[in-house]
Amino acid sequence: MTSAPDPHELPLEAPEAADVASGRPPQKSVTIGAVCKALEQEFPDISISKIRYLEDQKLLAPRRTQGGYRLYTQADVQRLRTILRLQRDEFLPLRVIRQELAGGRSDREVRAGVDASTLRRSAVSVRAAGAVYSLQDITDESGADAKLVSELVEFGVIKGDVRDGTRYFDDTEREIIRAVSELARYGVGGRNLRVFRTSADREAQLLQSILAPALRSRNPERRKEAIEALENLASVTTHLKHLLLIRDLRKIAT
Repeated sequence: MTSAPDPHELPLEAPEAADVASGRPPQKSVTIGAVCKALEQEFPDISISKIRYLEDQKLLAPRRTQGGYRLYTQADVQRLRTILRLQRDEFLPLRVIRQELAGGRSDREVRAGVDASTLRRSAVSVRAAGAVYSLQDITDESGADAKLVSELVEFGVIKGDVRDGTRYFDDTEREIIRAVSELARYGVGGRNLRVFRTSADREAQLLQSILAPALRSRNPERRKEAIEALENLASVTTHLKHLLLIRDLRKIAT
């Protein structure tokens, strides 16, 4: 009796019919196993289950054969590469990545050749907080639950700034709310996040102790250099935490 074909071992498919009909250069489709193999050098942690998870999260939409096999075009593979780079280099949650892609973010803006430390530094800024948003602004924009936001304030995860009886949140706190909204889908609430708040406070105190003299300097140039160093240290510690978390999660998964 002939066994069913392994979906990870299927050969390359013929060019897409739509490409042939439209006169576009033909794109060959590949299986999920071939995609995994093609990306494993840049992304050692890539796995078939991770690709399937991203599909479940509506970030990927490969076509299916009549037998149910997933087939990925080169455009699909490029989109996956962009998603993985945004996760690795900019530490973006999937909801934000989905918004970035919907807004036209492409791999041209997420180059592998760009130094990863540069990308991390660009994602960490301790300077002007920028715009402010009311609770209504944030719930309308992000879909966050107002009760969750109140809980985050109660447990000190965010603070906001009360003006004329209305609490406003800056850009960073808005992103915190978005991230926590993702966690809330898994039953994580403000009470559970106090450990993150405590950890962040300790890290901030450590970095402050390292750079305190320069940060207090009356010399504008020295203070500017200190702020740049602070941002760089923040990006390095963020990356370190990410690596430590990945190490521990590997232990859980094995």
